[in-house]
Amino acid sequence: MAEITASQVKELREMTGLGMMECKKALAESGGSLTKAEELLRIRSGAKASKAAGRIAAEGVIGVWIAPDERAAAMVELNCETDFVAKNEDFLAFASSLAEMVAREDPADVAALARLSLNGIAVEAKRQALVQKIGENLSIRRFRRMRSDARLARYLHGTRIGVLVDFDGPDEVGKDLAMHIAFAKPRYLGKADVAPELVSREREILVARAKDSGKPADIAAKMVDGGINKFLGEITLLGQPFVKDDKQTVEKMLAARKARIFGYAFLVVGEGIEKKISDFAAEVMAQAGAADRHG
Repeated sequence: MAEITASQVKELREMTGLGMMECKKALAESGGSLTKAEELLRIRSGAKASKAAGRIAAEGVIGVWIAPDERAAAMVELNCETDFVAKNEDFLAFASSLAEMVAREDPADVAALARLSLNGIAVEAKRQALVQKIGENLSIRRFRRMRSDARLARYLHGTRIGVLVDFDGPDEVGKDLAMHIAFAKPRYLGKADVAPELVSREREILVARAKDSGKPADIAAKMVDGGINKFLGEITLLGQPFVKDDKQTVEKMLAARKARIFGYAFLVVGEGIEKKISDFAAEVMAQAGAADRHG
């Protein structure tokens, strides 16, 4: 059997990001060949990733990157199974690297991102190696990329909510807008962006309520109009009360500061993922009952 040196193990660890014992074992099985050992570990990490892929990954982080000239930026949602792993340095570094790649390379979708090369290794291979190292299912769920002719601002609330804002104005306006969006999560920028059918559906509901109220027709009509304005104010960024001063809307705040917003994007970790809720006590009781039946 070929003698495995510490320097070989170190080099293989740097190539794969995997544990020392796994690297040493792979080198022994491949007769000391770094190339064959790396291939062996990639095969194994792929198998481990496949087993982990069936587990729900609803925790994670938002990686955010913005160019020095503030003209390009991106966010990536990288998911894992537990909030413990979401604090792992390698996991956080991978999320940041992915965000920079999206901003620079502009991949069409997650599949295209997975095929890109990160430091000479495919993103998917990096992901699988991280699955092997950490032992949890990790998935690149989605990303948002923005370019601006003006400037971009970014904001991270912890690591779970990321915001990008395309705006023109002082630095503090971009930060205030991003913080407001993280808090209020507006569905649309302004009234013109709201789908007409959504407004029509809301109007039908308000008309029905007004009829049930028994109010005179003119008052009922005002109730409906007031309800529509309130609805649009709640779901549009420009119509929402500004988080730092709820006596003015975001639109009025921007006008007062001679600033403009052209667009925004935000991501919330795990949004829309159905989490499996485990009742540990119930599981123990169920297993005990099964043991009694078979005892």
